[in-house]
Amino acid sequence: MRAYTHPLLQKSTIISVLIDIGALAFIYLVPTISHIINLPVYLIEPMRLMLIFALVHTNKKNAYLIALTMPLFSFLISGHPLLPKMILITFELSLNVFLFYFLVNKIKRTFPSILLSIVLSKVVYYLIKFIMIKMTILNSGLISTPIYIQIITTLVFSSYLFIFFKNHQKLSKQN
Repeated sequence: MRAYTHPLLQKSTIISVLIDIGALAFIYLVPTISHIINLPVYLIEPMRLMLIFALVHTNKKNAYLIALTMPLFSFLISGHPLLPKMILITFELSLNVFLFYFLVNKIKRTFPSILLSIVLSKVVYYLIKFIMIKMTILNSGLISTPIYIQIITTLVFSSYLFIFFKNHQKLSKQN
């Protein structure tokens, strides 16, 4: 006799929902956290951080859901980022997910796939942002987070994903 588990009660679904709620709560609380600890938490790219957690701990559909909803959620609750930038960030995060899965299927290696997907999505982001600034759709500087911080966060996020999948593969081989 096989036990039937409702899809909403499966461990993977519960983890996805908890990460989604955590991601939205974190995005909602970033200004407060920054104020309380007196550090600009937004510099660590909180949306990308939550996206990396989704890539590592959930599935492809959920990673896209996070990429599509976090900027919108932030826009709706705080008015930040402005609409054109919200659309741009949504595109960049979605492109990051697409490129990661595309590259990991082509190269079969996690670290270069996530590293390249982040770097390439950032390059596209900055190209489009440059065009939007020149067209006066955006009224901001091209680079708001210093490049060295972006390099550090990219390496940390890529390493986290790599270490998780490497350990996950070892456990899978042992079982």
